[in-house]
Amino acid sequence: MPTSQSDPLYDLAVVGAGPAGLAAAVTGADLGLRGVLLDGGPATGGQYYRHPAPGLGAARPDRLHHRWSAYTALAGRLEAAAERAEFRGGHQVWALERTGEGFAVHVSRGPGAADRATLRARSVLLATGAYERQLPFPGWTLPGVVTAGGAQAMLKAGLVLPGRRIVVAGSGPLLLAAASSLVSAGAQVPAVVEAGDYLGYARRPGVLAAVPGKLVEGAGHGTALLRHRVRLRRRSAVVEVHGTERVTGVTVARLDADWRPRPGTERRIDCDALAVGHGLLPQIDLATELGADTLTGPDGAVALRVDDGLRTSVPGLWSAGETNGVGGADLALVEGELAAYAVAGAAPKPGLLRRRARLRAFAELMAGAHRPGAGWTGWLRPDTDVCRCEEVPAARIREAVEELGAGDPRTVKLLTRAGMGWCQGRMCGPAVARLSGGAGSGPDRRPLACPVPLSQLAAGAGPEPADGPVRASGG
Repeated sequence: MPTSQSDPLYDLAVVGAGPAGLAAAVTGADLGLRGVLLDGGPATGGQYYRHPAPGLGAARPDRLHHRWSAYTALAGRLEAAAERAEFRGGHQVWALERTGEGFAVHVSRGPGAADRATLRARSVLLATGAYERQLPFPGWTLPGVVTAGGAQAMLKAGLVLPGRRIVVAGSGPLLLAAASSLVSAGAQVPAVVEAGDYLGYARRPGVLAAVPGKLVEGAGHGTALLRHRVRLRRRSAVVEVHGTERVTGVTVARLDADWRPRPGTERRIDCDALAVGHGLLPQIDLATELGADTLTGPDGAVALRVDDGLRTSVPGLWSAGETNGVGGADLALVEGELAAYAVAGAAPKPGLLRRRARLRAFAELMAGAHRPGAGWTGWLRPDTDVCRCEEVPAARIREAVEELGAGDPRTVKLLTRAGMGWCQGRMCGPAVARLSGGAGSGPDRRPLACPVPLSQLAAGAGPEPADGPVRASGG
């Protein structure tokens, strides 16, 4: 799609204003790069540093976050470097296109994504983060069931709770952080239900010893849960949600080593909300559409393959943070900074590569400890919706596999419509792949990374308005 040659040609376009993107933008500005930081949200921070809207009058947003000072420092540096690192809030990137000078970055803008623009950049850094992996079970579509990250987002952005008595369930370190936040905000959390076993971390004590900050963080969450008498149920899962118009309780069962429910271990817990998630999946659509190489991590999630300088296999395209495999905010900050040094052709600060290596090793250990077991499909009943957008139950997917011969997620999709809804398979993709026999069809490649109105596709891409980009406060 054409762009106006009068538009600026940026040295670096950073997609995503979370920890990795913020670190890359301010470091790039310090190194003399002219950059632009793009995010679909109105303010910087991303999902991790999500903060209340100014109209809510939150006096102490720092109480809702871990290491809030790191965010405020980055936001301050970004504001000071505004001439070299522009922040454009409300700019949702839906496609990248290779050009002779670098990349055309196609964005939707404004309320309801009402119009579009195309920016030009020599290099692009993807810092698009991750989204939650969901595994279906009976009742998971009831009002009152939210993702673990969604519960935190409601609290951070809206200062509201999804309920008063909330069970937190699934697998992964996000559960402890979510439960700690919820009880600190006044919610009752009768149990944290972890499908995995934290003993998996003990397999590599050297990796744990190299990241003492992670141990301190985990101990802090554990202390908060003990203080509020929250019970941790390991090797267990929510296998059914009860209620008609909303959640009234959940059934929890013990699991074997492969995550199969153990008969006779079921127990009901009364609650009015469930926050559930089974780890995170890298958001890599923009890169895979360009043919970027990927790898499968210890948790089965597909991430981008990068070198020590955070370069992908696509010339001019870098990646930092969760897109390279989920590892948390500390790792994202380091990788964002390292990527900016690589784009600028400068040597990184001493010790930065070693810190990244330690944090990445911990991320791999964490992913392996919480990898979903194949036996979770034992939670499903024939009428359990797997694809909630298209209301496709488990029975129809099994019929496609066992009777119609489907052997991969794409064929199942064509036969059942599973994955054709609004989320385009992001919610049901892992479940459909497992029910298809466990054989994936490789990373998704789609020309549009997010929904785009047909009116935008029919219209030509225009330059940014003369009065400049939409600005948003970073603080």
